[in-house]
Amino acid sequence: MQEKELEFFTKQLLNAKEHILQNVELASKELGELQNQENNDDMDYASMRSDSMIEQVVSDQQKAELKDIEHALERIKSGNYNVCEMCSEEIGIARLKAKPYAMYCMACRPLYEKSH
Repeated sequence: MQEKELEFFTKQLLNAKEHILQNVELASKELGELQNQENNDDMDYASMRSDSMIEQVVSDQQKAELKDIEHALERIKSGNYNVCEMCSEEIGIARLKAKPYAMYCMACRPLYEKSH
């Protein structure tokens, strides 16, 4: 992969990382606010619990995505960025443009997803 392409993907990953960190911080604040709200009746409590669960799921998903982004940045540093972690073949540029933190090529992705 050319240096210019690596710079492009590094920038994409760093921007995504910053965006996720902001989202996680905001979600954390919102969860704290939800937990501190006064519940006047069962409907308020149910609504608060539902909102809290949704916020937690979103936060967990974003933390997992952040972990994948960090891993992709490490792969850039080590020179293995566009190499599939399952078959060691090259991950296509189109796939990386769609998902810059992709770890698997298009052939291996369904195999990984089935096993997890």
